[in-house]
This record gives sequence, structure tokens and C-alpha cells, in this order.
Amino acid sequence: MNVTGTAHKVGDHIDTDAIIPARFLVTTDAKELGANCMEGLEAGWVERVKENDVMVGGVNFGCGSSREHAPISILGAGIPVVIAHSFARIFYRNGFNMGLVLLEIGDDIDKFSDKDEIEVDTATGAIKNLTTGVTVQAAAVPPFMQEILNAGGLVEYAKKKLA
Repeated sequence: MNVTGTAHKVGDHIDTDAIIPARFLVTTDAKELGANCMEGLEAGWVERVKENDVMVGGVNFGCGSSREHAPISILGAGIPVVIAHSFARIFYRNGFNMGLVLLEIGDDIDKFSDKDEIEVDTATGAIKNLTTGVTVQAAAVPPFMQEILNAGGLVEYAKKKLA
């Protein structure tokens, strides 16, 4: 999958309550959750997001509770990919289970700024900053996890395998 969009940079230790505050957990509808994505960080944050934009996180992105609503809200906001220095482990697993692409790039995260134009190739792990011309390399998404993503998440993948 190739994604090209604007970077929306957030800080370190962004927890799941910042991604989708508990008061919005009354639904599992992706669009409804997406309308409130990052509301715990900044009111109205999602209003500047366009379809296929890329979230850029710092250290330990997705820490906190293990709510599946967090990756669903990111997807519902139109963001198919999050790149970060690192991810909280349970968020990492939940993200892929929900169909959200997550790529860790360590200290190379500093090569991306808010509003940079970014191109991501999930098959190879190449992430190009179109604004600066810099390309960094994340680990490619393994083929079995790519199958889960292509299916739209783990539940849809399992349904297809059992059909």
C-alpha cells in the first residue's frame, strides 16, 4: 500500500485517552470515533486532517489503556498510517488488528515536521519526506501482517480464512 499525505506531528507518550477520550467510547463506529480523534490532545484537532494524511508520533505512541477504539478513531479520521519513534506494545498489536499501519523509525522521526508532505510505501517500509527530500527506512510490514491489513483487520481476515 502506498499513502501520500500531510504529516500531523504529535508528541511523545500520546496515550489512548488523548487519541480518543473515554467520553466518546459510546460507539464503535469508525466515522463517529474519527470525528473526535485526538480530542484529548487538542479540541478540533481532526478538523485539519484530510483523507490519507499521516500521523507522526514520538516515543511510546499509544500508551495507556488497551482500548481498540484508539486505532479505530485514527482510521475513522482518514489516517491509514502512523509513523512513530516507538509504539506501546498493546497499541501496536491493536493497531494491526484493526487494520491500521504502524511503522517504527526510532530517532529518524526527527526528520519529519508537522505539515511536511510524506509518502509511505508499506510493502518496503520506505518513508519519504517529499518536503525535504529525505527518505528513511522502516522495517517492511511482514507478509502475514500485510494480509491482515489488506483484509481490513484481524476479524475480517479470520472471516475470509474461515469462509
